[in-house]
Amino acid sequence: SLSKNSKHFNEGIEFKSHIDGSKHLFTPKSVLDIQYTFKSDIMMILDDLVALPATKERIKISVDRTILWAKEAIEYHKKMQKQNIGLNQNIFGIIQGGTDYEERKRCALSLNEMEFDGLAIGGLSVGEENILMYETVENLNPFLDENRPRYLMGVGTPEDLVENVARGVDMFDCVMPTRNARNGTFFTSFGKFNIKKAEFINDHEPIDKTCQCYTCCNFSRAYLNHLFKAKELTFFRLASLHNLHYYLDLVKQMREAIQKNEFNKFRKDFYSKRLNNAI
Repeated sequence: SLSKNSKHFNEGIEFKSHIDGSKHLFTPKSVLDIQYTFKSDIMMILDDLVALPATKERIKISVDRTILWAKEAIEYHKKMQKQNIGLNQNIFGIIQGGTDYEERKRCALSLNEMEFDGLAIGGLSVGEENILMYETVENLNPFLDENRPRYLMGVGTPEDLVENVARGVDMFDCVMPTRNARNGTFFTSFGKFNIKKAEFINDHEPIDKTCQCYTCCNFSRAYLNHLFKAKELTFFRLASLHNLHYYLDLVKQMREAIQKNEFNKFRKDFYSKRLNNAI
C-alpha cells in the first residue's frame, strides 16, 4: 500500500517515511531484530512483494530475492536462538511468485527445505481475479509440508476464507472486517449489507439474529443506522466488534466442521444461507 515510498535492492528494501521523509533500509536481519524486540509470537521474514499483473521477469526477480532473503533470515534466526534470543518465537517463510505456476513451485520447494515453523503464501489478493488466487493456492498444495501451518496473507472476504480453507489454508489476516465496519458494511450469516440505507431507519432487529456478539445482543439496526449517519465514534467500535466476532465465529465453525469430517456440508450450507436470506 506504500509501494511508492519504497525501492527494492538485493540487500533489502529502502523505505521513505511518509511522516518526515527519512530513509530506512529494511534487511532480512533488521526486520527480525525489530520482531525480537516486539516479542512477536510469529515473525514474518522480509520478502519481495509485487503487485499483479506483473511481467514474468519481475516475478522471477521477486522469487530470487525472496529465496535469498529467506536463507539469510533463517540462518540469522538459528544463530540468535543459540544466544537464547527469539528462542520461543515462531518464524514463517513467505512464498512469492504471483500467479506463475513454475515460479510459485520454485519458491515453495526452496522454502520448504528451510527450517521455518510455518509457510505463508504472499503476493495474492493484490489485483488478480479471485479464481486465479484460488488456483494458485490449490497448485501449491503438492509442494508444501502438510505438517506446518499454511498462512494466506491479506485475505479476505468470508467466501475467500471458506474457499481457501477448502484448499488447505490454516491461517489468515485481513483488514476487511474493520475497514468495512468503518464504511458501514456488516458481514452476517446471510451475506453482507450496508447499514446506511434508509430501509434500516425503523428496523429494530439486530444485525444478525444468529449472532451472539455484544453489538447484536444490545443494539438494533435502527440505532446503528442513526449512529453511522450522526458520525458517532461509537458506531465504528460496535461495527468492528460485530465483524470481528463474525470472522472468528466463521473460522470456529469451519474448524469444528473439519474435526467432524463435515466440511463439504458446511461449505454447501454456507452458500445456501447467503442465497436464500440476503437483505
